[in-house]
Amino acid sequence: MSFCFNFDVAARTTNPDDVDAKELQNGKKDTAAIAMEDDTKPAEPVKEAKEHLPLPDPQFLLRDAVTETLTIGTLPPLHFLNETVFEKTASEREDGEKILSRAAEQRSDLISGVYEGGLKVWECTYDLLELIEKDGETFGGKAVLDLGCGAGLLGILALQRGARQVHFQDYNSTVIKQLTVPNVILNCQEEDEVDSEDDKEGRGKGNLQEEDGCKKKVQEKQEVRDGVPPPKKRATDLSQHPLLAKCRFFSGDWSAFLALVKKEDPQPKYDIIFTSETIYNTAYYPALHETLHKLLAPDGLVYLATKSHYFGVGGGLHLFETFVEQRGIFSLDHVWDREEGLQRHVVVLRFTMAKGT
Repeated sequence: MSFCFNFDVAARTTNPDDVDAKELQNGKKDTAAIAMEDDTKPAEPVKEAKEHLPLPDPQFLLRDAVTETLTIGTLPPLHFLNETVFEKTASEREDGEKILSRAAEQRSDLISGVYEGGLKVWECTYDLLELIEKDGETFGGKAVLDLGCGAGLLGILALQRGARQVHFQDYNSTVIKQLTVPNVILNCQEEDEVDSEDDKEGRGKGNLQEEDGCKKKVQEKQEVRDGVPPPKKRATDLSQHPLLAKCRFFSGDWSAFLALVKKEDPQPKYDIIFTSETIYNTAYYPALHETLHKLLAPDGLVYLATKSHYFGVGGGLHLFETFVEQRGIFSLDHVWDREEGLQRHVVVLRFTMAKGT
């Protein structure tokens, strides 16, 4: 899995080395840029937030779709669009944001302020899925937010395991419409309608692959070899599917997303918020922290999967831990750490008043 970051929108990026430590302590300015109060608008324009309603004929999104399936232990299989084929067919897809063409032209997995990496399934997502499998979390009756969802695998798992509602949010509307929604629809289909006979015979006999230090167990991973794509999935009528009815889909900057959902009565509160590989840029910490603060239920949990440091970008767990600690809203506990190689972690945030209860 490649790591290519292109920060060509300078206004969105802050160099931690240029920030004074006293300013960090005083809360005026820190390594994550200027802190935003509830009533303070960000100094620069933010990407408008939108809700994307399921289409009346959603199955057309899966026509001729090429997919792969992830299996981890006892977790239900997670189906998602094949990344390689998605990239190769980018020019054929609707893309009002032009992120597919720009990412392809610049050979970049991330263009700050333009495209925030949602088309890739990053390593730490697999780490969090493995932790969920180990802990046996079932999500029964819970409200779940997949924040910075990308392919949406974490939210899809919660949906499959009994969540009352699951909301998906990503920076880019193209990611939501072309990747997240199709993946959710794909997993809403009944197995006997979407699985080929080969898939059924091969289930549970997947390969354990090592990719950049991340173990990914894939059911005979359907890679494109010699230009021949894997079997295609056929969609069925899903417009009234009960699982799809539990989902909502949003795009836009976190600040704009928060402002949008705060207008609702009652305002959504989430028992569990998943966020994976979202603290790579320190400039985004204030908006992320505020979103978590305002949308987490009083006894809720935030599961954050991350690398220790994002080379060439500046963010990482240590800087975010410092940011969280100085605000005093959340406690942060490590629940999984990988110390060898490129260090990765899963941490849990909860309101400080709820710690130990």
